Amino acid sequence: MLKNKTEPMMKKLLILIFCGLSIIAKSQTASVEKSTYGIQTGFLGIWVHNEKKLSNQTTLRSEIGFDTGLWGGSFYEKTGFVLMPVITVEPRWYYNVNKRVKKGRRIEGNSGNFISLKTSYHPDWFVISNYDNLRVAPDISIVPTWGIRRNIGNHFTYEAGIGIGYSYFFAKNARYLENEGDVAVNLHLRIGYRF
Repeated sequence: MLKNKTEPMMKKLLILIFCGLSIIAKSQTASVEKSTYGIQTGFLGIWVHNEKKLSNQTTLRSEIGFDTGLWGGSFYEKTGFVLMPVITVEPRWYYNVNKRVKKGRRIEGNSGNFISLKTSYHPDWFVISNYDNLRVAPDISIVPTWGIRRNIGNHFTYEAGIGIGYSYFFAKNARYLENEGDVAVNLHLRIGYRF
């Protein structure tokens, strides 16, 4: 009879221990989302993106869209603009997801602070501009970036980032004088919609 009374108590105790360990494990291993898609816009472009989970705190963001260029002044006959296609691959490390969960803050949609290596390529496919026959030299840039991403409600996001890196222009391929490298700056402020 004693055996029959202790078995249900042991089962309850094991279930309680298992649940407790599960809660502790979940609180210590907060994770970015498996995959998230969205569209973002800012002052200088529009982009469609996907972020795939690589580990609990890292993602690989792929992005395609249009970057904008503006120019003007007395040297030009009119103020100009150009929209050029851009392809971006960006590994991101969301370094504070565990801290955000412990403080009761949201991490849905990969909301958090991140450090990334933004690698962008502007191909010489086509441009949209208010100047006729405008061409741009293709370029690639690699910019280490620090940023934040936050959610507004369930689907809207905002993101800000800053970084300084290197850009290389393939000018000879675009019939310009010579190839050259330059400093690249990533300063962005975007709002977006997450699907």
